[in-house]
Amino acid sequence: MGWLDRLFPGSKKKQNAPAASAPAAKPSGGATIPPEKVGLDGEFDESGLAKRVALAFDQDPQLDDVGTLWVAQLGSKVVLKGKVPSQDYLNKATSIAKGVKGATEVDASQVTVG
Repeated sequence: MGWLDRLFPGSKKKQNAPAASAPAAKPSGGATIPPEKVGLDGEFDESGLAKRVALAFDQDPQLDDVGTLWVAQLGSKVVLKGKVPSQDYLNKATSIAKGVKGATEVDASQVTVG
C-alpha cells in the first residue's frame, strides 16, 4: 500500500501522472480552479493538493510510506502530522511537498522525530 491508497482510499490516480504539477483545469463554467483544489485528473477536489503530495511521496523511491505520517491541507498550505523516523526523512518529505504545484507553504510543526 502506498501513500495515496493509505491516506485517500478509493482515490483513482492517473497512470504516470506527474504529481508535482497541477493540470490546468477549467470547469465547464469557464472559471479556473485554484491550483490547490485541482485533483489528480484535473477535476475540482477539495483535497487535491494533499492527494498530489501523497502521489509525489509515492513516486519518490527514497521516501518509504510510514504509517505514522499524515498529509492534509489548509488552503494552499500542506500540513504534515504524526511521527517520522528521522530528521532527514522529515526534510525529504517537506522538500517534496514544497515542490508540488499549488503548495505555498509546508507546516511540519505537528511532526515528531524519533
